[in-house]
Amino acid sequence: MNEADLIRDAFGRISEEVHATLSDLPDAALTYRIDPEANTIAWLVWHLTRVQDDHLAGVADHEQVWTAQDWHSRFALPFDVGDTGYRHSTEEVGQVQPSIDLLLGYHDAVQKETAAFVETLRSDDLDTVVDRNWNPPVTLGVRLVSVISDDLQHIGQAALIAGIFVRSHS
Repeated sequence: MNEADLIRDAFGRISEEVHATLSDLPDAALTYRIDPEANTIAWLVWHLTRVQDDHLAGVADHEQVWTAQDWHSRFALPFDVGDTGYRHSTEEVGQVQPSIDLLLGYHDAVQKETAAFVETLRSDDLDTVVDRNWNPPVTLGVRLVSVISDDLQHIGQAALIAGIFVRSHS
């Protein structure tokens, strides 16, 4: 297995977990909060997908799926088109209320673009500096691992909330 295969597998696992978490989930679960200030499943999945889309488009030097495929219009959120959910308030989290189909459609479109980009990677590409705003500067490999880590944390949070919702509503 080479590095691209490993990265592709990691992003594929994120997508599998997104589908597993949302599968057979009632729509009411998407906006359920375990406390009044907690993130929702809808926001977590939207946010992890937005971050993946934003960061991968940045390193691949192409337009985000969010705008290129008009997902921002379909979601009709009251945020700036470039918003990824970073530092959203409790109120802003509550404004993310898409359907499961919309969330999965956007996630799958981003996953498809991610997989296509990862297919182009060579081992040497992972050492390319993509962000000099940090010390040490961030390489492509570090950026990809960062996105994978963030996405896995958020889908784990969403899965936990889904489990709590299902148990408390059965």
